[in-house]
Amino acid sequence: MTRRDILWRGIGVALAVTACGVAAAMNGSALAMLVFPIALLGLTLMINGKRVVVVLRAERHGHGHTAEAIHVVRLRRSRRRVDPPCS
Repeated sequence: MTRRDILWRGIGVALAVTACGVAAAMNGSALAMLVFPIALLGLTLMINGKRVVVVLRAERHGHGHTAEAIHVVRLRRSRRRVDPPCS
């Protein structure tokens, strides 16, 4: 694991712990649900580390569907080779 990955995982731990602490301090208030997404983000960062940031950056720049587009093209190519020509 790289230092950068450890840093992102540490940020995830800090977010999750802080959000859970705030929710516990609110004593079951409905406002505790406002920090729930922050806790989920922290949990995601704890598990995936820097990959979350890389995926978000790719999604923001329009590269999120690149793998799907490549897969569709490959499927089309393989179907053309397998299907006999209609005569």
